[in-house]
Parts: sequence; C-alpha cells; structure tokens
Amino acid sequence: MAILLGVDTGGTYTDAVLLDEGSDTVLASAKSLTTRPDLALGVGRAIDTVLAQSGALPNQIAMVSLSTTLATNALVEGQGGRVALVFIGFDQAELSRAGLTEALVGDPVILLAGGHSHAGNEAAPLDLDTLTAGLTDLPEGLTGFAVAASFATRNPAHEIAARDLIREITGKPVTCSHELSSALGGPKRALTAVLNARLIGMIDRLIGACEGHLTKIGITARLMVVRGDGALVSAELARERPIETILSGPAASIAGASWLTGETDALVSDIGGTTTDICLLRDGKPKIDPQGARVGPFRTMVEAVAMRTWGLGGDSDVQVQDGLSGGLRLGPRRLCPVSLLAQQHPGLVHDALDRALTQDAPPEEAGRFVIPHWEAAPEGLDKRESRVMERLANGPVRLQDAVQTRVEGPALARLVKRGAVMIAGITPSDAAHVLGQLDAWDKLAAHKALTLFARRRMGGGDRIAKGADDLARMIIDQLTRQTAQYLLEAAFAEDDFDWGDQPMGNLARHPLMQAGLARHQGVVRINAGLNVPVIGLGASAQNYYGAVGTALHTPTILPAHGGVANAIGAVVGQVSMHESGTVTSAGEGVFVAHLPDGPKRFGEAEAAMSALTQALEDIACDKARAAGVEEIRLTFDREVKAAEIEGKTMFVEATIKVAAQGRPRIALN
Repeated sequence: MAILLGVDTGGTYTDAVLLDEGSDTVLASAKSLTTRPDLALGVGRAIDTVLAQSGALPNQIAMVSLSTTLATNALVEGQGGRVALVFIGFDQAELSRAGLTEALVGDPVILLAGGHSHAGNEAAPLDLDTLTAGLTDLPEGLTGFAVAASFATRNPAHEIAARDLIREITGKPVTCSHELSSALGGPKRALTAVLNARLIGMIDRLIGACEGHLTKIGITARLMVVRGDGALVSAELARERPIETILSGPAASIAGASWLTGETDALVSDIGGTTTDICLLRDGKPKIDPQGARVGPFRTMVEAVAMRTWGLGGDSDVQVQDGLSGGLRLGPRRLCPVSLLAQQHPGLVHDALDRALTQDAPPEEAGRFVIPHWEAAPEGLDKRESRVMERLANGPVRLQDAVQTRVEGPALARLVKRGAVMIAGITPSDAAHVLGQLDAWDKLAAHKALTLFARRRMGGGDRIAKGADDLARMIIDQLTRQTAQYLLEAAFAEDDFDWGDQPMGNLARHPLMQAGLARHQGVVRINAGLNVPVIGLGASAQNYYGAVGTALHTPTILPAHGGVANAIGAVVGQVSMHESGTVTSAGEGVFVAHLPDGPKRFGEAEAAMSALTQALEDIACDKARAAGVEEIRLTFDREVKAAEIEGKTMFVEATIKVAAQGRPRIALN
C-alpha cells in the first residue's frame, strides 16, 4: 500500500495527515504545536503521532508534501531577516513605488549605474567598483541580498554579474529579480526580490527540519512543497524561491476543501492562528490572481491563487479601540495565548497574573509577557535592543521586566518585527478556553488574564467588561463580526456586478447592506446575504463559523478533517512548472527573443518565437523532471500584439508561456 504524508506548518499548529493513494482515504491525522525557534520538534511530533495512530511503517510512505503559512504570516506581521537591496539602473525616486520603501523598513540600499533598455541593450556599464565599496560599508546582521536591475527580464546580465560578486565577497544568499518573474515593472520585481530574500532563512529552516526528521525515522520518500498557486515543487526549488510559498498553506487548503466536500462553488474561509484566508471556488477550482499575490500591504509578482488574507486568527491581538465607547478590534498581530504560555511556564504566568489582580487599576502592560525566539542572538543589535535581549537570556519574562524605560519600547517592537521575540497576551483562543469551547491549555490562566483585561477602562471611563466571561463573549462576537465583514468584502470583489469605484470594505459596511443582513422590514423591506455556501476550515472553525453563517444567511459547511485540510491539500496537488518570456521588435525585419541566457536577434518573428518556445519548454521540462514527474503534459500560450501602421500590420511584441505538469512519481522505499 502506497501512503502519502502531508504536513502543514502554521503559526500555531503543525498538522500531519496520512492518505491512502489507492482509495483516497484519510488514514490518520494529528496536530502538534509549532515550536520556535526549533521547528523540528513540532514537525517531528506531528509526523510521529500520525504514524503511530495509523500503524504505518516508514517504508510505506511513497511521497511527503509540505505546505506552510510561515511565509504568509511573516509578511502580514512584517517579520523576516534583514536584507540589502542592490538597485541597478534606477534612481532614488523609484524606491517610493510599489511599496518598496515600506518593504525595506530601513534596510540598506546600494544604488548602482547599469541596467538595460526595453530592447535588452546595455543602457550604462555596470558599476562594480561602487558595489564592492558599498558591500564593505553595510551593517552587521544582514541575512541576504536582493538584486534588481532595470529591464533585467529583457537582459539579466547585470543582475547575474552583481549576484556573483556579492556571493564572492559576502557568502550570503542572493535573490535576483529576473529569477522570480519575467514581467516588466522594476520596482515591483525589486519588492518581490526583497521579500524573497527576507524569507530564505525561515523556509530553509522549515524544510531542513522536515528533511532531518524524515531521515531520522527512515522515510526516504521525495519531499515536495506546495507553491502559492497550489502546485507542487521540489524542496530544492522552494529553498531558492521561498517567496513562491506565500499563500502555500491557503492554496493547499483550497485543494483540501474541494477534495473533502466535493463542492464546486463556495467561499472557502480558512482560519488559522494568525490569518483568515478567503478564496472563491468556482467550478471546483480557485482563480489565479492575474496581478500577483497580495499579502498584507504588499502586491508581489508571485503567481498564486486569488486569495484575500486578513490578520485575523485564533491568536490575534485583542485591542481596545479609541473613543469614548471603546469597543474591541482583533489583529493583525499574532500573540502567544496566555493559556498556552501558562501551560509551558505556569509559575511565571500565574505569579504575575495573581500579583496584577491585587490592583484595582493595573497598568496596561499587566498580563503581557515577552518570549525569546532565537537559537543564537541576532547580529547587529543596538544598545537598547541588546539590553532587552539580555533580560530574556533565561526565558520568558513579564513585559514590564523586559522593557524598563519608555525608550526601550521601540527597541522591543523592532525585535518583534525581526521575529527574535514574541509577545504573549489575551487572544480569541484564551476567550474560547474561558467559555469552554477549547480545552487544550491552561483555562485558569486564561480566566485570570481576561479578568485583568476587563478592568481596563474605555475613553468614557467605564470598564471594558464586567468580568472574564463577559469579555470572552465580546471577543468571540468580535471575531464573528470581523470574519463576516471579510467574507462580504471577498464576495463583493468576486461578484461580476459593476459596483463602481466603491472600495469593497465600504460596500460590506454600507448601512443598506447591514440593514439587509438584519432583515429590516419597515416601510422598506431589505434582505441581503451570501448566495454561495461558506466552507469553514481550520482547527477553530467548528467553534466560530456556525455564527458566521447565521450572520450572512448562508449554509456553513464544516467538513470532517477540516482542521487538517491544508495537510490533505498538500498531497493531492500536481507539479506545474511555468516559464514565460517575450519577443520584441527592434525595427523592421529584426525580432529579438529574450532568452534565459540573454537576447538573440532573428530575421523572422516566427523563428524568434519558436526559439523562445523551445528554450522555455526545455527549462520547464527539466524542472518538472527534477520534481519527479515522468509523464509530462505540456501547455502553450502565445499572445501576439500587433499594430496597423499605414495599412500594414506590424509586429510589436509576443508573450509566450509554457507549463509542464504532472503528478510526481510515487515510489515506495
């Protein structure tokens, strides 16, 4: 019997599932807490548990597939390694485009002369002397580099030369923008390269953790990773291009939802610890976002499912809104639930909460803790960051013990952004423990923490809630409201009706929409709701999504094994390797094929397009074979742009896309 092992590592849990290849039956599933900084512990526990439950032997595992939300979560929360951008042939003003400045968050930039023209000709010589000097002046603590050159998709020579020099001098990982996308738009390609460079260390550690445990227990099957469009790629390719794993977990969940429910038309909503990911399923398939994956504030050039991601999950930060009437807001930052920290460090948490509860008006930071998340202390810390880190040398501490002066608050915020530390505080997961909806961690600690939080006062002077139970219901009600709001925004965006220029959020919150959901019947009668069912996925969907369906007047489908849909989707996908390129006109009778190794001129358009098609086919097939595909299916797409000039049709440009697809080879040890 050939068995497939699917693993999904999320912000809170790592899931594992075993699937019988022959009968498409779920044999066993398991969850384990995602462990940081050592991801191998959580991955190993999930795999070991699912094998023990099923009685499957290591030599029966024919393929392992991994999906993850770690990359998505990192971008939503603004985390990742520190990088430097080498920006070739652009001026300083270009940094303000496509969200590039926001993505850099103060990381260094080296501006160089160089780059190419639209036709692939050198616009200016590459200034390698300035690059060499710039590399010696960079701060410590950088984890990688991103290189983006003007029109590198038409000629990558300057990116390649810069990459080789950076590797020679620094030995650090380097991401070139032309390796991630063949599309024009230099700043957006640079943004994608910067985010990729930030994520390399994180995804490498995850893949290494999975590979290490598989080797340890004797599983030698091929390891695949789910890409953002739901396709499978080799672990080696995922290491080089971790940006392609953004929305990997959500893409796997869509495949899992379709496989589990058989539904062809539905809104799929997957709630995890950090995010809620929503996608429309039409005719059994998700739509691919033509503009590139959008995660948090960033629009990338990564091909991925048309997923909308919000920072709302079971572990979202609970915040009091400004104003006299207060009110709650959840997310987008993820916290470690107090109940979970108390299970791991009961003395610290209960002592701190008991002490704070003796105060009638405890400070806002009471009930919050700081947790170190590093194996080795990060490099390049300033004095204030170093002081905060020193106080965490022996493990988690109270927030007021980690930050002892006002000026150290920003230092802690920077450490959180870098993923070096994490804050613990109350979350929807803690509220669910108080209400008896969950029983996984320390319920008493959750009750104490919510009691403490309820004593905080709103702008008008009133307390937020009467006690822990009232506050818990407020938090769960707010989660329901925000989830319904996000589902409505996604529904408006996917509906074919022309809604004008109104932002989708405004439409979802419009008084007429809210009156329709409330079934208003006065002089005017208004009814509104979703016209497709909602498939709720994620471990906590069973607790929250019944009320969401009621609010939106639509059926809610909560499938068995919905809590491990990502892990199921990870093993039911296919390998799909996409390559694309362009042919341009350099004048009458001259056609330039922009090949992977540089531009080449032809006298006929058809000859140029044929040469490019063959080059793209060779690359796509080589990648598919490397991923274990033996029976390759090829698809071709050619889009030719022409113009009428004085009654004559003139070739302008052609875009050619090639896809090599198939299931990876399933082979027993």
